[in-house]
Amino acid sequence: MLTVLSITGPIFMLIAIGYVAVRLGLIQPNNTRALGVFVIDFALPALLFRALSKRSNLELLNPDLLLSYALGSFLMLGLGIGFGVFVQRRGLQASTVFAMGMVLSNSAFMGFPIAEELIGAKASAALAVYVMVENLFMLPILIGCAELGRKSGSHWAPVIRGILVRLIKNPLILAILSGVICSLLDVPIVKPLGKTIDLLAGSSAPVALFYIGCTLAGLTLKGMVTDITSVVIGKLLFHPLCVFLLFLLLPLEDPTLTQSAIINAAMPMATIYPLLGQKYGYEGVCSAALVATTVISFFTVTGVLYLAQSGFF
Repeated sequence: MLTVLSITGPIFMLIAIGYVAVRLGLIQPNNTRALGVFVIDFALPALLFRALSKRSNLELLNPDLLLSYALGSFLMLGLGIGFGVFVQRRGLQASTVFAMGMVLSNSAFMGFPIAEELIGAKASAALAVYVMVENLFMLPILIGCAELGRKSGSHWAPVIRGILVRLIKNPLILAILSGVICSLLDVPIVKPLGKTIDLLAGSSAPVALFYIGCTLAGLTLKGMVTDITSVVIGKLLFHPLCVFLLFLLLPLEDPTLTQSAIINAAMPMATIYPLLGQKYGYEGVCSAALVATTVISFFTVTGVLYLAQSGFF
């Protein structure tokens, strides 16, 4: 329990600092959007590039773990979008944005430290798999579905062409592709460029959390409770359950990797979730869902850790 608190504590503190800064008038709400643009277009692409370009090919391609975790996440993605479209009667774009919160885990900032406490050195190789699944597979599909929903009434050919153009220009996709290419070809990164990338990557988490706090300062929860609840339940309950079911179908020889994957799926969503939602006008509900999920995850993650250590999976 102390491990979970030591990881979530700084997250809440940074969010609180951003919240107080806006409430005290130190930052005007209409000026905070630039922080989101900085993270989503500069800092986060640097983080993704660094994470993917520095992993060895062996770490990037742990096929059994990758397959099971990816299929479990895709199962959750299908359930999330299907629930939004067919049950909540939402459009594809809104359903995709809410599904983002159900499938993208906070792998680097929360999942990795907790997994390291549980499985030691194996956590680093497992993190590479989660980064690859979430950023190389999930993000392009999520962004593509959201863009498709933006122009769902147009003819399919220009819609697809427009989506491809936007994906090609998207800094996140460019960073993912560049990082994988550099890793596969073993391209060296010159020191000045590497230092610049490290500085940008290091700023992504604190600035993102600060921005979330700023967003929450002017947030009204009226009409959001249903959306927040569905995202929280999807992320903390159904995502780890989907991954668990896939490991029952495709078991690994190493049970500690299974534990690591299920625990990672049980993490709250990535801190960039409100920034991704900002692109489509949902930063408010995404920020509220992130905070709610992170708070509740203190109890749910503790429960999952207990189940793992007791040998339930």
